[in-house]
This record gives sequence, C-alpha cells and structure tokens, in this order.
Amino acid sequence: MPAGGFSAPAPNGVEFEAKITPIVVISCIMAATGGLMFGYDVGVSGGVTSMDDFLVKFFPVVYRKKHQADNSNYCKYDNQGLQLFTSSLYLAGLTSTFFASYTTRNFGRKPTMLIAGIFFIIGVILNTAAQDLAMLIVGRIFLGCGVGFANQAVPLFLSEIAPTRIRGALNILFQLMTTIGILFANLVNYGTAKIHPWGWRLSLGLAGIPALLLTVGSILVVDTPNSLIQRGHLQEGKAVLKKIRGTENVEPEYNELLEASRIAKEVKHPFRNLLKRRNRPQLVIAIFLQIFQQFTGINAIMFYAPVLFNTLGFKNDASLYSAVITGAVNVISTVVSIYTVDKLGRRVLLLEAGIQMFLSQVVIAILLGIKLKDHTDGLPHGIGILVVVMVCVFVSAFAWSWGPLGWLIPSETFPLETRSAGQSVTVCVNLLFTFVIAQAFLSMLCHFKYGIFLFFSGWVLIMSVFVFFLVPETKNIPIEEMTEKVWKRHWYWKRFMDDDDEGLELHDEKKVGKTNGYDDSKL
Repeated sequence: MPAGGFSAPAPNGVEFEAKITPIVVISCIMAATGGLMFGYDVGVSGGVTSMDDFLVKFFPVVYRKKHQADNSNYCKYDNQGLQLFTSSLYLAGLTSTFFASYTTRNFGRKPTMLIAGIFFIIGVILNTAAQDLAMLIVGRIFLGCGVGFANQAVPLFLSEIAPTRIRGALNILFQLMTTIGILFANLVNYGTAKIHPWGWRLSLGLAGIPALLLTVGSILVVDTPNSLIQRGHLQEGKAVLKKIRGTENVEPEYNELLEASRIAKEVKHPFRNLLKRRNRPQLVIAIFLQIFQQFTGINAIMFYAPVLFNTLGFKNDASLYSAVITGAVNVISTVVSIYTVDKLGRRVLLLEAGIQMFLSQVVIAILLGIKLKDHTDGLPHGIGILVVVMVCVFVSAFAWSWGPLGWLIPSETFPLETRSAGQSVTVCVNLLFTFVIAQAFLSMLCHFKYGIFLFFSGWVLIMSVFVFFLVPETKNIPIEEMTEKVWKRHWYWKRFMDDDDEGLELHDEKKVGKTNGYDDSKL
C-alpha cells in the first residue's frame, strides 16, 4: 500500500488502491462551498428579520407589534408574510430539486453545481436591491432554486469522489460548511444591525461571497468518475479516476464502475425503480431521516435565533450575540462529527444525540414555563444565560449527529441506478418539511408558547426509537456490499431482499445486490 494512502476492499477480494490526494481534498472543499451558501441563507434571514430598518420597510405591522409593550412575548413576530420571506426559499428548493435530478443524471454533478451557483448569484442581486416585498420574495425563490440544485449535486459529488474509509468525514464537509455559513451570517448580522438604514442590504448582499466561491469552484473541479462513465465518457472517467486515486493501478475499480454503470443504464425510469421492493429500505430510511431532522426543531432555532432570543426578552445586541454563540457551537460540534463518524459509527452518534436533545429541550420548556410570562420584560439574567446554554447543548448534539448524518446516510445507501432519484426525494422531503417548519414556527411559538419545545422533544423521542430499531450501521462498508452485509442481515429489512422483483430487477438482482452500483464506496 502506498505511503499516505490505503486500499479499499472489493467484493472479489481485490484491493482498490487509493491515496488521499490533494485534488480530492481541494475538490471536496470547493464543492462543499454549496453548504456555505446554504448555511448563510439559513442564518442571515433570522438576523435580518429582527432588524428594525428591515421591518419598517417590508413589515411595518410586525415592527409595531414588536414595540408594543402589551403584546405577548411569544407573539411579537407572528406574521405569515415574515415567515414567507424565510420559507419561500425552501419551497422553491423543493420544486427545483426534480430538475436538478435530471441535470445531475444526464449532464453530471459539476454542471449542476454551476447552475446552483448562477441561481445563487441572481438571488443575491435581487435581495440586495429589493425595493418591495415582491422583489424580496422573488430573490429568495432564486436562492431556493440554488439550494435545490446544490443540495442535489454536492452530497453526491462528495460521496463519489471520497475514499471509502473517510467517506463519512469528507461528506460531512457539506454540513460543516453549512454551519460555518450560519456562523458567518450571525457575525455579519451582529455588525450590520448597527448600520442604519441599509445594514440589512449588506447582510443579504454578502451572500454573494459564497455564491461566487461555489460558481468558480464548480468550474475548476473535475466531475466524478462515476458520472463520467455513466454518461459514456469512459476514457475521461478512467483518467480522472487515476488522478483522484494518485495511482495508475485503477483497472479493478474501473471495471467495477463499468459494471455499475451498465446496470444503471438498464434502469430507464429511476423514480419508478425507487419503488421496487429491494429499494424500499433505503427509500424509507432516507425519507424519515429528513422528516425527523426537521422535527428536531433545529431549523426553527437556526432560522429565527435572533428573533427567538429577542422574544425571550434579550435586547437586540444580546439576541444577535447569543445567535453567534449558538452558531459557533454548531461549527465546533460538526468538526467533532467529522472526527468521530467513521470511528464510532452512525448509530452511536444518532442515539446519543437523541438523549441529549430530548433532555435539553425539556429543560428549556420547564425554564420558560416557570420564568417567562406573557407580558414581562423577559427572562431574569441568570435564567436567560441558562437557556442559551441549553440551546447550545441542543445545537451541539444535532450538529454532530442528525445534521450531517441526515445527508450522509442516504447518499451512501442508494445504488447508482437510483442514486440521483433517491437524492432528489431526500432533498425534496427535507425542503418540504423545512418549509413547513419555517412557515409555521413563529405562529406555533405564539400559540404553544414554551410548549413548542415539548412538541419538538416528543419528536426527538420518536425518531430515536426509529433509529434504534430500523437504521443499520453503515460505517466502513463499501456500498457495493451493502445488500449482503447490511440489508440482508438486518432483522427487519432482510425481508425486502428476497429477490422477487419482476422484469429487469429479477434478471439482474444478484449483480445489483453484489455491486449495488456504489462506485464511490471504493473511492
């Protein structure tokens, strides 16, 4: 085995030679800037919507409610238009992901990331120059289209270019960059809140930095060997494979990619094929991971962190400062995940985090229920600090578990023939429920009051039970061996691996099970 590299085991006993080459690291960092853009969009909206200048221009009703002394602490920001400003991005992303699936499959991961970057740039320009609410929403819709394309292509790109034994860590780069984007947005909001009356424009305009990084990066990176071979560029795919592996000895892996591509091409309707019995475990797990990820309540906190802390009685500076703290915790904890995901495994992180998130949300609910009344100036100083600490405990647990693993697990379990379609469903479900939470949270906060945290903690309990019984461990398992080593050995999912699909699936079931199309696991 070459120095600085490793060999990934193949099903036939041949070891695929691979080094961790600079081109892999650089390509992954560039691609992960899609996460930076996504995170900045998530983080910037909450800070902007707490700025008085922004509210006066676009939401004067909310501005008046915010400054009415007799208005409930929990209901200051309850406004459907304000929520639409945040949630419209995710509704657009939900729709665009199906178009992104087509471009990812037929034109490659690299062009899809480029399209995402262009959408981001247009959205940033419209938001920064917005003169009315319609222009603001249209800008958010363009940003949403960028999110749909980026979230479709980037996780696939990262999984397909990464070596097997660090696949989890490199894939989590997307989530790490998302958390850095959120932190960057919180820091920007903290500074621009003091710039009147156009600070909010600067906050929205600085999203152009990650947008340009993604656009330029997508031009410079190579497309994945998987995508090139699948689209018939065999020699180019082989050349890229040699480049990213740092070795000339790629023939065994190349042959596996050819076989996986052959199987993938026989599937003419990938979305229909997703419904086949043998693909049901991956589909069910991918869908429920996205639903549960949103019902942890994390995005309610990340979207509206300054608004939430302001609601709890923190002054503007204090609320933005608290949001910066939670953003920093988010980044640090995601780094923890990068170092542990391929050592401890996926299940351990998910289950430990479930306990931590449940307890922290229950404590927050109790503190608010006892100490925060409807028409007071907010929480006592000591209790306020404790609430921020518990929010950080919650955010840290999510950041090293459900945040990155909600994207990692689906990206490494779908076979090549359904991977683009599977990723589309994953992104679509994620953005659908992100939209629901973003659109409903401020109204839920107004009506549920402190009970909103009990609502989310109940979902955390349910999803932890789901993981315990139905989510198998996938660390360090090449995905061409997933069927034999994971699904056929799982107490429940093995019943779906009985090779009873009709037509093409029946003819090639054993080959599909053996290779399972997962070329990126051998990387």
